[in-house]
Amino acid sequence: MSEEEELIQQLFAEEDELTDKQKKILIAAIESFSEKGYAGTSTNEIAKKAGVAEGTIFRHYKTKKDLLMSIVAPMMAKLIGPFIINDLNKVLDREFDHVEDFIRAMMENRREFLKKHISILKIMLQEIPFQPELREQFFEHVAKKTFDRFVNVIQHYQAKGQMIEMPPESAARLAITTIFGSLMAQYLLFPHAEWDDEVETERIIQFIMHGLGTTKAR
Repeated sequence: MSEEEELIQQLFAEEDELTDKQKKILIAAIESFSEKGYAGTSTNEIAKKAGVAEGTIFRHYKTKKDLLMSIVAPMMAKLIGPFIINDLNKVLDREFDHVEDFIRAMMENRREFLKKHISILKIMLQEIPFQPELREQFFEHVAKKTFDRFVNVIQHYQAKGQMIEMPPESAARLAITTIFGSLMAQYLLFPHAEWDDEVETERIIQFIMHGLGTTKAR
């Protein structure tokens, strides 16, 4: 069973009314959207990949956007949201003596998650900037459930004197965007470049802790 087929099984396990043709369409759409993006994929391409007539797609999904949302909506609610929360909790629920250890664990945790769900995550990350509905779902199922916990972690290490004094919300945003921006570059933007995971992780830790400047800002 392919990765896409496994994802379909997880996402739509409780929806017995899905026909075999619908499942083929969804699998083909996940593969195509992941490879070429939503805008770069035609319903004709999806139909050919699924081995169905293009009209079959429109019998089940009124528009290409309906097809996209039929994938991403359950993905966010059933798979990505819970998986992100549960996986993040494995790190957030632990107490590390040093903030560097926390960052290292977070990088490793998110890297493994990306590797396992790269196809479906590519669709989500590519389309969130352009689809208001997806942004709302991401905020509802992921962002608002995790950001406050990150802020608490920042406050913990600030109290220990391991991070500088700045509004913890700002520090959390900077740390989060650095960690996730690096992983997006590695797995989505430049996947064919040569990457050393361990070296990259240590560089991210150094960047978060010390920045790029050679002197302290005045």
